[in-house]
Amino acid sequence: MGKGFFEVPIAVNEPILGYAPGSPERDRVVNTYKNMYNETIEVPLYINGKDIKTGDTATMAPPHDHKHILGTYHKAEKKHIEEAIAGSLEARKKWSQMPWEQRAGIFLRAAELIAGPYRAKINAATMLAQSKTVQQAEIDSACELIDFLRFNVQYMTEIYHEQPESTSGAWNRLEYRPLEGFVYAITPFNFTAIAGNLPASAALMGNVVLWKPSDSQVYSAKVVLDVFREAGVPDGVINMVMGDPVMITDTVLASPDFSGIHFTGSTHVFKDIWQKIGTNIHNYKTYPRIVGETGGKDFIVAHKSSNPRQVATAISRGAFEFQGQKCSAASRCYISKSIWEEVKDLVIGDVNSFKIGSPENLDNFITAVIHEGSFDKLASYIDQAQIDQNAEIVVGGTYNKSEGYFIHPTVIKTEDPKYTTMCTELFGPVVTIYVFDDTKWEETLKLVDETSEYALTGAVFSEDRYALETAVRALENAAGNFYINDKPTGAVVGQQPFGGARASGTNDKAGSKLNLYRWISPRMVKETFVSPIDYKYPYLG
Repeated sequence: MGKGFFEVPIAVNEPILGYAPGSPERDRVVNTYKNMYNETIEVPLYINGKDIKTGDTATMAPPHDHKHILGTYHKAEKKHIEEAIAGSLEARKKWSQMPWEQRAGIFLRAAELIAGPYRAKINAATMLAQSKTVQQAEIDSACELIDFLRFNVQYMTEIYHEQPESTSGAWNRLEYRPLEGFVYAITPFNFTAIAGNLPASAALMGNVVLWKPSDSQVYSAKVVLDVFREAGVPDGVINMVMGDPVMITDTVLASPDFSGIHFTGSTHVFKDIWQKIGTNIHNYKTYPRIVGETGGKDFIVAHKSSNPRQVATAISRGAFEFQGQKCSAASRCYISKSIWEEVKDLVIGDVNSFKIGSPENLDNFITAVIHEGSFDKLASYIDQAQIDQNAEIVVGGTYNKSEGYFIHPTVIKTEDPKYTTMCTELFGPVVTIYVFDDTKWEETLKLVDETSEYALTGAVFSEDRYALETAVRALENAAGNFYINDKPTGAVVGQQPFGGARASGTNDKAGSKLNLYRWISPRMVKETFVSPIDYKYPYLG
């Protein structure tokens, strides 16, 4: 058959739909939400192209309406994980040899399915399963996942084009092989796009994947899986399993064919997995790739020259969109004393104007946190702040879980820059403010750098370019994604590759070529056209 050097469509970011009143996309997503709410579904394991029902099930419920059952999902036994591993290795024989343009076609089709016929469904599923507003669902489950799929295809071709120099006597070429074995993808509840990208990016490069979505995201993960199946991902290439995370992980890591992990989740879990990989290292056929994005204690620092309205908006959006359940959400703020009172009044006005409730009502800006465990943890920190002498509740501080897990957006002000909520990752709609003296800019930057073990995102506000330059230098290692005069959330694929260092992960930058490099094992091939026939070099005479 004919061959060619194929050019893929140039990747562009998917436009974000507005969902304004009366718009067709608003009507579609509301109707889809209602239909899905009134249905119950059953999510089986998906192993080697087959739906597996084990009979051991758990229920799924919306966080904002936790008495309502959306359906059930099946949980795996150890034998099912072993079957998935064996099947994926069998599928690898053909998948790893498939021409790259065929793999590209599958995932480009997946992007178009989400952009078109699946858009309302994947958004409604994310609204139901993760309690996202329609705006947050649109930028996540639709646009960001579409962007991941499109841009990764373009990045793959750019990587393949990277070749060494050759001479007239020898042709040097790099082959970008998939890893030898299978990849384990563990995905979080908070972003449907991450749930789709972690298995898809590895599979795009020719790998086979065992994917374990979060228990709190299985409902929308099923929609992602349906898209992959309809797009043509072959049997065994991406297997989806749910169940006891320790059992699944231990079974995966015990396999000599384990070749890498693509992880987003808690720092503690990631460190435990890393430790287990180290313990098993002598059992593996190859050194596994360890790629992880974990926690954050993300900051906003506002210089005395900052615009108070801009700072307040960055706090209101950066700390409270999606109830603060973004890895990048603003969680600790350092505000210069001379602008604090104005910033405070503006933030209080914003918070008091928030409408809170089910995402089915598109007027709501705040919905529920993901589950009861998260609710109880956040409530305990709010209660403690109510009684601590060195902290005060500026606004918010209430909560209710009678129908849904609703935490009112809460702003804590502390006199202690090392107060608990300035240091501890809370993952909810709680932000803590420390007000610093205008003259202590550099001291405060040092404090920001040293307070947290994390280094994911951070933002600095200033109209003074000298102050900004000082901050950029002082906070060089404090954030993998650093924002100047903007909130620390909202990274866009192809524009702001995402990831952090320190306890925030391996900083392999999802949404860039850097991530895809981790899922390949290059082979250098040198072809000599006329081989030497005598071992003697000229210096031997």
